[in-house]
Amino acid sequence: MQNKRGENLLENVIFISLNLAFLVIIILFIIRQGSGVNAIEDMYAKQIALLIDSGKPGMVMQLNMQDARETAERKGRSFDKIININNDLSLVTVDIAGKGGKSYSYFNDVEVSYYTNEDFYFIVLNKKK
Repeated sequence: MQNKRGENLLENVIFISLNLAFLVIIILFIIRQGSGVNAIEDMYAKQIALLIDSGKPGMVMQLNMQDARETAERKGRSFDKIININNDLSLVTVDIAGKGGKSYSYFNDVEVSYYTNEDFYFIVLNKKK
């Protein structure tokens, strides 16, 4: 009978330890997701893809990204390197923290170029060649 009590205690200790480990992992995930960088990357990637989709060739769009600039500087990234637009794949990638970032596709059949100035990104839409 004593052996059975010892097994129950060991099972309970293992059960509680695994639950605590799982809880810690969940909390770390929530903190990382809510840190702001992921939300900013996601927001700007979606916003730029939607702007490109709604634009027409010849348009120049100005996007104020002051909060992204401040966050990138805190993370040690250059502001003019946080956006990458791949015209071959029709893909917008915003990477503020240098960890891969967030990507979204656009469907408009245009050639996209972009440049920075102060806190702004300028997105230029041209006809595909």
